[in-house]
Amino acid sequence: MSDSTNNPEKDESLHESIPVTGMYKDWFLDYASYVILERAVPAIEDGLKPVQRRILHAMKEMDDGRFNKVANIIGQSMQYHPHGDASIGDAIVNLGQKDLLIETQGNWGDIRTGDSAAAARYIEARLSKFALEVVFNAQTTEWQLSYDGRKREPITLPVKFPLLLAQGVEGIAVGLSTKILPHNFCELIAGSIAILNGEKTNVLPDFPTGGLADFSEYNEGLRGSRVKVRARIEEEDSKTLLVKDIPFGTTTNSIIDSIIKANDKGKIKIKKVVDNTAKDVEIQIQLAPGQSPDMTIDALYAFTDCEVSISPNACVIIKDKPVFLTVNEILEYNTKQTRALLKRELEIRKAELMEKLLFSSLEKIFIENRIYRDIEECTTWESVIETIDRGLDPFKPEFYREITTEDIVRLTEIKIKRISKFDTFKADELMRKLQEELKEVNYNLKHLTEYAIKYYENLLTKYGKGRERKTEIRAFDTIEATVVAANNAKLYVNRVDGFVGYGLKKDEFVCDCSDLDDIIVIRRDGKCVVTRIQEKGFVGKDILHVAVFRKGDERMVYNLIYLDGGTGRAMVKRFQVLAVTRDREYELTKGSKGSKVMYLTANANGEAETVTVYLTQGAKARVKVFDFDFASIEIKGRGAGGNILTKYPVRKIQLKMEGVSTLGGLDIYYDSVIGRLNTDERGKLIGNFLGDDKIIVFYKNGEYELTSFELTNRYDGNNVSLIEKFDPQKVISVIYYDGATKTHFVKRFLIETSTMNKKFNVISDHKNSVLKVVSTEKQPQVKALLKKGKEEEEQEYDLDMLIDVKGWKAIGNKLSSHEVVSLTLIDDKPKEDVKTSDKDPKNTSDKSEDDENLEIGSTVELKVKKEEEDKDQLGLF
Repeated sequence: MSDSTNNPEKDESLHESIPVTGMYKDWFLDYASYVILERAVPAIEDGLKPVQRRILHAMKEMDDGRFNKVANIIGQSMQYHPHGDASIGDAIVNLGQKDLLIETQGNWGDIRTGDSAAAARYIEARLSKFALEVVFNAQTTEWQLSYDGRKREPITLPVKFPLLLAQGVEGIAVGLSTKILPHNFCELIAGSIAILNGEKTNVLPDFPTGGLADFSEYNEGLRGSRVKVRARIEEEDSKTLLVKDIPFGTTTNSIIDSIIKANDKGKIKIKKVVDNTAKDVEIQIQLAPGQSPDMTIDALYAFTDCEVSISPNACVIIKDKPVFLTVNEILEYNTKQTRALLKRELEIRKAELMEKLLFSSLEKIFIENRIYRDIEECTTWESVIETIDRGLDPFKPEFYREITTEDIVRLTEIKIKRISKFDTFKADELMRKLQEELKEVNYNLKHLTEYAIKYYENLLTKYGKGRERKTEIRAFDTIEATVVAANNAKLYVNRVDGFVGYGLKKDEFVCDCSDLDDIIVIRRDGKCVVTRIQEKGFVGKDILHVAVFRKGDERMVYNLIYLDGGTGRAMVKRFQVLAVTRDREYELTKGSKGSKVMYLTANANGEAETVTVYLTQGAKARVKVFDFDFASIEIKGRGAGGNILTKYPVRKIQLKMEGVSTLGGLDIYYDSVIGRLNTDERGKLIGNFLGDDKIIVFYKNGEYELTSFELTNRYDGNNVSLIEKFDPQKVISVIYYDGATKTHFVKRFLIETSTMNKKFNVISDHKNSVLKVVSTEKQPQVKALLKKGKEEEEQEYDLDMLIDVKGWKAIGNKLSSHEVVSLTLIDDKPKEDVKTSDKDPKNTSDKSEDDENLEIGSTVELKVKKEEEDKDQLGLF
């Protein structure tokens, strides 16, 4: 038998319970604190996580100017870092790819393509000159023992630069995360200088992958802020797009995968995607036949990783606690810290200089006054010290501190050879240089801010080249997914049974559409409903009209004639459907039992046709056939009861004549910031457009193109020289610089091409040729600054007097034989109120008749159903 059976007391001790109350709570807090402080969140002082700090310290210890195998660096770092080699290796690669603190050699991977680095034994690294100058100083470093107590390591490194903002950082801890985006090297230095000058600054991120970024919601990097980043997409030709830069945090592989997925889902339509990335990023996208490049660019931003949203969260460790700050507060902290470190270095240098001066003076006195001879007869060490000290007594008042025994001991260590070869002149010269340096140090201490500014300027001069901003700051327009989605479905309708959807392939085809679209349905009973498109959906029998619904489309006008079941009258109305609640039925009639639609048209541009109305043979009216023009009534809301068409029974209604738009032209504006057209009065008014009107655009590279006035058109705002409504009768006046002859030419011509969305070059083909001036004025004038010898002279030119109108391919005439310094187009047009619209005012009068059929076409207004606008807005999309 076992002991437990024979010994009850021992058995009880084995089963004795141990209280664990509170243990998990303490363990969790300890673990959470450890992860936050020691692994995930950087310290504000040097902007480094512990593993990064230990790597840099280990590399400094190994530094001899040569490259070291990364495997060796990992081994050296493991003396300080209590974790495995994998985490150290990943951290080294991450630092090396940021190209600031570490110089790399070998295959270190590519953040653009997502390729990983080679194994640690194949790649090499060493500290950069920038790191050696900015990051390390043993005299100003605070030290602590390593985890095993065998070594000492820095608590934080004395970094004299906003390293945290320059590199950026991302980390996830227990219940806490940080994400600080990288910022531009040169802009951070400029920001620090501005802070030292007492000015406010606002730094914005700059990503190593370039691209375009909208920082309107950046909010200085605080929690809840957002940055939208887009790839730079160029139009190579009408069938090919090129992705040149990619958003931060994506790779060319992830971009291509997202494009393929969007194509498979039918959001975009492409033929082929090719990754041509080498030295520079280039993803070639070949469009499917009939696809618009502009619409596809918008769709790429809407449905793929060509646009990503990044949520920053600036969290740092200050005094062993996580703190949320703005990036500008972090920059100010780092700037003040740099100033304090520079002050400390100056103070240390001042103390060193003063000590060197003191000992040099002691040495000179000791030798020149032959004090060393007085100790020849001394028999004890104490008497030697006393003799030397007594010999220095006359000179002690000149020193800045008391002479100690250690100072005297150092004098006794001077070798006879040095005493015999002592040169007073050289000693005085050395002391003079030390005094000059000390004077400079004292000056810098008194003018510390100025010294710090010079320090930053020196960093910018030495290391700023090649670190210019890569990410272009832009304002993005909001892309509606339903507008740019490719037509990946077909809409069908079964009018009799009341079904609509993209799965009814045996029924009537309506139009191409997207699976994101909403559809509007109007039935014969006068009901209107808007619903999300689906494979097959029931919307009610006797469908008269079905189409894709565009919210807020003020150009779409419905012309309707219906029979009012309550009075038996035929009513007529024109209305718009701007905003509705999905799947809610709206009455287009007065709602009386027996009401039904007799005539309906949907007019995309507000057209108002003329119809012929036939009354029944039994009608008492003498005129049984008459015409009605929809332009005679005004456009109202969908709930309006309408006007009386006739009180007599109607046999049929037929279209007599197509009408024209009663809405007038559309005012189109161009917003140069985002390079898009709009009708919201943002930017410059281009003109009032109707039908087939076109826009002409001239670019700085000398090309022009004709485009439609579709709001989906995209233009490169930074490259546009002129954009306006196209008038084929207007003469184009151009001055351009010819890169081959290095001469300015002037030419005047008419636009002779009619091809849409194709670019034509009106200047020479040399790569350095550039368009300087373009105008469509009748008598354009230009002010030119000419260089004649050593002097500059202004001269005005009337371009219409310089050259006749010739073909658009003509070279033109020389503007001047002298060097042209600058050109300015003179605007002599009188300042008038800009006419914002050419549309005719809406017709507010209704048609009336004077004969016995006064009711026919009368303008008697009926009460309109009350529907609160607020209710209409609920659930809108």
